[in-house]
Amino acid sequence: MNIQIFGKNKCFDTKKAERWFKERRIRFQSVDLKKYGMSMGELTSVKQAVGLENLVDPGHPDAVLWSYLASDQAKLEKLYEEPALLRTPIVRNGKQATVGYCPDVWAGWK
Repeated sequence: MNIQIFGKNKCFDTKKAERWFKERRIRFQSVDLKKYGMSMGELTSVKQAVGLENLVDPGHPDAVLWSYLASDQAKLEKLYEEPALLRTPIVRNGKQATVGYCPDVWAGWK
């Protein structure tokens, strides 16, 4: 497995996800979204796996404004420009991805 965990330092679910993989001795790469963000290719891959609407943190103050953007491409570009809008953790395993804390899904990954 080639696990990447995209998250924010102060996100409780990101810390829980990292702990879940550590407890099972599964190696992962941790990426701080605020510092490094995601590439457009990574973001597109996650979007195809989970859907565009699932990527947005509903608690973020700009989430409502994001929903009024005209096209899916404009929404994706806004997420690329402002990674703080993303719901975390985003866990990738190749083409598979989850958003949020999803240990039941991760357990099925090989």
